[in-house]
Amino acid sequence: MKIMLLYALLAAVATGANIGAQDVFLRLYDGPLSVVASVISGTVVGLVVKYLLDKRYIFHFQARDAAHDGATFAVYAAMGLLTTLIFWCFEFGFHALFDGSRAMRYWGGAIGLAIGYTTKYHLDKRYVFKVAR
Repeated sequence: MKIMLLYALLAAVATGANIGAQDVFLRLYDGPLSVVASVISGTVVGLVVKYLLDKRYIFHFQARDAAHDGATFAVYAAMGLLTTLIFWCFEFGFHALFDGSRAMRYWGGAIGLAIGYTTKYHLDKRYVFKVAR
């Protein structure tokens, strides 16, 4: 139970980093495809933050060297493709359903991230950090 509470807390931190990066991006750029570009930027920020938090506090993973860490991150990111699709469907779905409302798009993103992170925990536990050791 303790690990799940910690995981939920760290997922909330990564969600805040993702949504925050999107918001900053949109404040700086309001041109063509700004929403799509902001979601991509938030996804990248959230991915890096989540990896750093997960490997240290959830899976207690220490890479042998930079190459090992890079390879582990690559597998971690690959496992995130399905969960990113879940997140994006919710975020863009809310954007469409609520007439482009930024707040509702962020809510959709947060819901999608919660579902995606729950799925990702099990994938990472089984395929990323167990195999990488």
